[in-house]
Amino acid sequence: MQQEISGSEIAAVSPLHRSRSAERVLELLDTVVTNGELSLTAAAARTDMPASTALRHLRVLTDRGYLVKNASGSYSVGPAFVRTALASLQSGPYARLRAAAGPELERLVEATEESAYLAVRDGDAAVYIATVEGRRAIRHVGWVGRSVPIAGTAVGEALLAGALTPGARPTPIFNTGAIEPDVTAVCAPVHGNSGAIAALSVLGPADRLTGTRLQTAADAVIEAAVATSAAFSSVPPHQPSA
Repeated sequence: MQQEISGSEIAAVSPLHRSRSAERVLELLDTVVTNGELSLTAAAARTDMPASTALRHLRVLTDRGYLVKNASGSYSVGPAFVRTALASLQSGPYARLRAAAGPELERLVEATEESAYLAVRDGDAAVYIATVEGRRAIRHVGWVGRSVPIAGTAVGEALLAGALTPGARPTPIFNTGAIEPDVTAVCAPVHGNSGAIAALSVLGPADRLTGTRLQTAADAVIEAAVATSAAFSSVPPHQPSA
């Protein structure tokens, strides 16, 4: 015997279904953005969705311009996502962080000749929101928007740092090979009132960041983190135009 579903039951189920669909769309978008480019099969596998479900959601994202389908049939970032990402970096707290850290990233590169990064926390990941490439022919190269795990990384440890006692300075954090073999990271937290709000990093070849060069990088990262913390606290929040 077929059981009918009442209108009240449909009303109760529909918001949950819509919420789940939205969650899956965002999961697909995040997976493609994180990986740079994915086929339908790969995107479905990495999000544990049936291919038919993934295809339906990917079509929504491509129709809205958040993703584009390439000639090979794979999906990558579209103009709507780029526009949204740029807008988030040009206003609000991220813009303030970038403004505060920008001069310090340049100084880090001047002092160490290695690539410098600014990262913030996004759940269980650290996301780079600003970078200045090093001056050496062989250097570490990343990109804005790249994410790395919090667990087991120097940048993750920096982002988990608690509040400093008055007058204290942050401690440099070192790691080699956590994300990429033979790459050393030197990091320090940028502090707000209650703890770390961001992290500054210098990354370079492990065989080059040793001895005095490693100590120079550590000293420079600490100075940059302290200066960025002070600059961020003095940058007024963005005021929307009338």
